[in-house]
This record gives sequence, structure tokens and C-alpha cells, in this order.
Amino acid sequence: MTESANKRAIQKLQRVLVDALEDVKAKDIQVFDTEHLTPLFERVLVATATSNRQTRALAASVRDALRENGYDKPRVEGEDNGEWVIADCGDAVVHIMQAEIRDYYRLEEIWGDKPVRLRLNKVSSGFAKSEVERAATKPARKSAAAAEGKPAAKAPAKKAAPRKSPAAKAPAKTASKAVAKAPSRTPSQTAVKKAAVKKAAGQASTKAAPAKKAAAKKPAAKKAPKT
Repeated sequence: MTESANKRAIQKLQRVLVDALEDVKAKDIQVFDTEHLTPLFERVLVATATSNRQTRALAASVRDALRENGYDKPRVEGEDNGEWVIADCGDAVVHIMQAEIRDYYRLEEIWGDKPVRLRLNKVSSGFAKSEVERAATKPARKSAAAAEGKPAAKAPAKKAAPRKSPAAKAPAKTASKAVAKAPSRTPSQTAVKKAAVKKAAGQASTKAAPAKKAAAKKPAAKKAPKT
């Protein structure tokens, strides 16, 4: 294999490995050229995982990606523990480490003489922006939009409060109007009421008459005989 062909093969391998790590959201992915340091391999990849479960998932992703692209099955160590998993992929070695382990062993100081620049997706934390960085870039985006002459995005307008109906504003007026509009009594109703009053008065007079007659029929007291 010529030198150019070997270089393309290495680039392809490292691209496959980086994509496999990014698929499972590995953090701070770094690639180092180790050709001048050892004849055993030409690339070292280091990535951070947040848990034992993720380290195993990343190792499985690397294994699957190599198989799908026609490479030999890698030799994987450390899956039982899950704190530091090493995948030997022939010309490249992948170190998947939890943050504490990576900070302690500092593999970048051993293999990091010649870092390799790669185009990483936004998923990778090496290029992903934190929430603080995103907040800091918002004013810059606004100024850039103003420089281009684009109108700034307007905040959504507040919903207007529903208007109250006229009846709700003046309940007293409505009540007075209702009273004013109430129909007056008809003549027939008045006549009926008068007739009822007369009838009641007649019944009262008839009840009083028998009482007077009873008083008139009461026998007079007998006088005592003279002696």
C-alpha cells in the first residue's frame, strides 16, 4: 500500500470511529496522530462518557460501525467495570473514559503531541455550545441582524382582556329598566280583585248577623213573686 493510500485508509477509519462515538453523544472527542510515537497504531481517540451505561453503549457503537463498514471486530476491554473501556481497532485505539478517570490519567499528555483536526457534529461536546455560550451569542446575533437591515423579531403581543358587556357594567340600570317595562295590571284583574273584597265583606256581615239574632232571642229574666 502506498503512503497516500495508507493515509486515506487511516482517515476513513478515524471518520468511522468518530461518527460511531457521536451517534451515542460522547463528549470531548479528540483524535491524536501517534505514528511518530509507536509502530503499533497510528491514531488514538479519547472520548468522555457520563456513566457506565454510556461507556458500554459507546463501545457497542464502535463495534457495530466497524462491522458495517467491513473492518475486523475490535478487541474490547473494560466493559465489565465500565469506567474505562478500550477498543483496539488495529490502526487506531479508542479510549472511552468517564470524566474522573480521564482527568486523572490525562492521556492527552501522553499521546497528544499531534492532535488531528476533524469536522465534528454539534452533538459532540467538543464543539457543542453550553447554555452560557448560547446566551452570550444572542446579543451578537441581534446586532448582526441589525447590520443586515433585517427587522428584529417582535415579542408576541399580549392578549387583550375580554371587554365587559354593557349589561355587566351597569346592573342597576338594567334592573330599573326591567321594573319600568313590567306590564301593569289589566282592568279585568282589578275588577276581579274588587269582587273578591266585596265577597269577603259580605261573608263577614253574614257571620255577625246570627250573633245579633241570638242575643235578641235570649229570654228575659223572671221576676220574683211578691209576698
